[in-house]
Amino acid sequence: MPFKFRSILTSSSLFFTLAMAAPFSHAADAIQMGAVLSLTGANATVGEDVRRAVKLAEDKVNADGGVLGKPFQVIVEDSGGNPTTAINAARKLVSVDKVPVVIGEYSSGISIPMGQYLVKEGVVHINIASTSVKIRDLGASSFNLIGLEDKGNKFSSQDAWDLGFRKVAILAPNNAYGQGVAHGFRAEFEKLGGKIVSETLYTAGQSTYRRELQQIARAEPDAYIYTAYGQESAVINREALELGLREQPWYAILLSMSLSDTPANIAQGQLGMEVGSYVGPIGKAYADAFAAKYKEGMKTSYTGYAYDAVLMTAKAIEKAGSTEPAAVQAALKDVGKGYDGVTGNVAFDAGRQRLDPPYAKLKYDGGKVVPR
Repeated sequence: MPFKFRSILTSSSLFFTLAMAAPFSHAADAIQMGAVLSLTGANATVGEDVRRAVKLAEDKVNADGGVLGKPFQVIVEDSGGNPTTAINAARKLVSVDKVPVVIGEYSSGISIPMGQYLVKEGVVHINIASTSVKIRDLGASSFNLIGLEDKGNKFSSQDAWDLGFRKVAILAPNNAYGQGVAHGFRAEFEKLGGKIVSETLYTAGQSTYRRELQQIARAEPDAYIYTAYGQESAVINREALELGLREQPWYAILLSMSLSDTPANIAQGQLGMEVGSYVGPIGKAYADAFAAKYKEGMKTSYTGYAYDAVLMTAKAIEKAGSTEPAAVQAALKDVGKGYDGVTGNVAFDAGRQRLDPPYAKLKYDGGKVVPR
């Protein structure tokens, strides 16, 4: 997905060489960090995409000489798309592997309790994908790299307004993420003069969403605003097409997530927005290295945040000269005063939240998500 937002000088060929030729093999005394990702379950497509980015970042750190003169390793655990499993995975990383930093998860309903556990244990947590504003309240050892719902809702509502939508129906999952999107979008869209003619929060994991789709269709909106996790979205999009609802525009909040498992012929023509995937020449070099290693481009927009999180962690451990979590936390604050990453410049505010996160206006065309 060729997103471009800013210009940052780098060398694509140098990046590729470093990322591909790591001199270390993992050893027992490796410097380690952890990641909890959805490798199975409804969000497995996203989780596997992010896992690839994590591995690419690990390779680059080792190609650059490792950390503190030792090989660097990211231990990846599967959340299974379940908060209890995610917390158990985080507990293993903390108590058995003794990692100072854990990144993840994806769904806000999983990231929030997992992050709370990590903060309680004094371990650094880095949020790479969840957008609930409740992420801000996790505590002193939690850092956030991605734009949260307040910024995203303002961006998406203005984009929808600019597209000419005035009466819209909203469909979102009934969880922390979906509630934040639905209520936040409503507030921002109504400020602009728009009207929400229907708002439906659906229960995840259903085999059909025809009842919910028929409910929002009865409101006769001039556009449908929705957000959904990949496998659920595939069902929603197929049934919306079968019911004739695609005669009106469909606009997805977090487009790549919503269409990650939807067939191309059904996804064709959808509009939406997304967190910025990668930025400028550094981002372009990363995208090229990703495609070269995996023989295809990234499928979602979250890989760059995971990549940046791994490299920032490695830099923080190096700066701290230690893997002691409190020392790494302090060093990460320093690294986060202005880090040039693949998602652009990363700078944290006093609450360890990212300032000025990137967003993109997108569409699905010809089998892929592209800028519009």
